[in-house]
Amino acid sequence: MRQRLIVGISGASGVIYGIRLLEALRHHPDVESHLILTKPAERTIVEETAHEPGIVRALAAVSHPPSDIGAPPASGSFTTMGMVVIPCSMRTASAIAYGLADNLLTRAADVTLKEGRKLVLVVRETPLHRGHLKALLAASENGATILPPMPAFYTQPESIADIVDHTVARVLDQFAIAHELSSRWGEARLPSRPD
Repeated sequence: MRQRLIVGISGASGVIYGIRLLEALRHHPDVESHLILTKPAERTIVEETAHEPGIVRALAAVSHPPSDIGAPPASGSFTTMGMVVIPCSMRTASAIAYGLADNLLTRAADVTLKEGRKLVLVVRETPLHRGHLKALLAASENGATILPPMPAFYTQPESIADIVDHTVARVLDQFAIAHELSSRWGEARLPSRPD
């Protein structure tokens, strides 16, 4: 039976992280990706990449409109291996931290937490003010893993693609999904991926 992973993409800068994760998951036929792409994310995709929102939706096994709060990810009986919000805006992180389930993305995240499943927030904001930090602490105290995209230079990245792959690799590690996207400490360096 295929395992399901919910992938939320919010409107924060860095949508390439979510796109790359969806691309990587296509190489795992045992993982069924369920995408929730917000309206602000659609705008960011157009602003930051050469992709169109429809192409990004097509990368997922299943795509759910963020307004459909009755979609399967809104229910705890819809079993998943967890959820990742990549990138995660501070608005979305705050809504998740305080249980504001006002759309499918935040509802699915709330369900993930209440069911004791893994929730990873790839938060994209800097600098962080006290309110941001309090919201992230609240999300962490509720069970979320806060995983900001921090490049590791021991991998000696040669391109933006290498830096993106490093973060996506760390996300896949959180769900024990095998990959060869990025070198690991103490192991042979993987060849660089072109941008």
